[in-house]
Parts: sequence; C-alpha cells; structure tokens
Amino acid sequence: MNQDEQKRSVARAALDYILPRLANDSVIGVGTGSTANHFIDLLATIRGQFDAAVASSEATAARLRDHGVRLMELTAAPELAVYVDGADEVTAERMMIKGGGGALTREKIVASASREFVCIADASKLVDRLGRFPLPVEVIPMARSIVARALVRLGGTPELRPGITTDNGNLILDVHGMDLADPVTMEARINNIPGVVTCGIFAARPADVVLLGNADGTVRRL
Repeated sequence: MNQDEQKRSVARAALDYILPRLANDSVIGVGTGSTANHFIDLLATIRGQFDAAVASSEATAARLRDHGVRLMELTAAPELAVYVDGADEVTAERMMIKGGGGALTREKIVASASREFVCIADASKLVDRLGRFPLPVEVIPMARSIVARALVRLGGTPELRPGITTDNGNLILDVHGMDLADPVTMEARINNIPGVVTCGIFAARPADVVLLGNADGTVRRL
C-alpha cells in the first residue's frame, strides 16, 4: 500500500472503532488534514447513525457539509462522544505534534471537549521522540516578533509560515530544532508566552487511542 492507501485503511479502522460507541444523539468531533478527509468521506456513509459533527476547521466544515453531514457549533454541543483526527508525529505514549494543516488551535479545543480522542495516521508518523517535524505555533500577528524571540530563547529556530492566516485570523510560526524531551513541560512553557494562542504539542491531553495504518494493509493500535 502507498501512503494514501494506508490513510484510507486507518480511516476505515477508525470508523469501525467508533461505530459501537455511537448513539442517535451522539456528536462527533472531526479533525483536519488528508487522513481526516478520508475519515469524513467514510463518516458520510453512516450519517444516519449519529446526530451531528463539530468541525475543527472551515475546510473540514465544508467537506462535511458537502457530504450532507449535519454540523453543530461547539458552543451548542454537548460533550462530544469522540474526536477523530490525524497527526504529524505521534509517540508510543500517544503524544503528538499537530498543526501542519494550520488548524491546531481549533483541533486542541475540540479534542478537549471530547470524551475520547482517536488519532489516525499512517505508520510513518510514529516516532520515538517528538521534534523532527517543525513545531507549529499559532501567534497573534502583533506579537509575532516577541514570540519568535522567546522561542529562540527556548532553543528553537522559528520561521513564519508564508501565505497562511488561520481560521482565527492569526499567523503560524514553524519552529525547528526544539528539544521536546519533556513535551508536557514544553507545551506549557510555549503556551504561556504572551501572544501565543497555542502550540502544536498535544501532550497534556494526548490521544486515548492511536490507530496506525501499515504498508501491508494492517492497522496497529497503541
């Protein structure tokens, strides 16, 4: 299987995993990115078996809407039964780096509102230690330079992601070379920098389940 086929395979496994957990009044959180898109396409086939979905980005909302899935704003939703999303990196401890698609803040919010977080990815995303993938940090525009200097003091090399404005109207700094030996502590330190909306470390709230699609078509669960 190529990488895209692995993503489809793990999206199917995620659908099979969540089906027994759904009721007619269930609300599902849905992530953003290429793997999440495969999940959305499959989710549409069972849209009569749950109530609605909460999207983590405008792009996800548009795809769900195109498939006829009822959307609900998070502010109007009960506790979400499950949140399904991809990752740019994930460890055996189910900690992640997310935000390659630019939706990290809304993804983190929707994950926090969910009873269960299911991460889906192809096997190449599994790493021994976070930090190979540049760490996305969403920043309020007026604070870009201040935040960048603070990230340098923390050992990183930030670069402005060109041509990107998030759904929240902010910028993204991609930070290279950050030492993430202690992801929970570093997540808190970065998030406490004035002007940072959030960073793409998902360690304080890791995934509950990780499903990894392998090249041979099997799916591994962490």
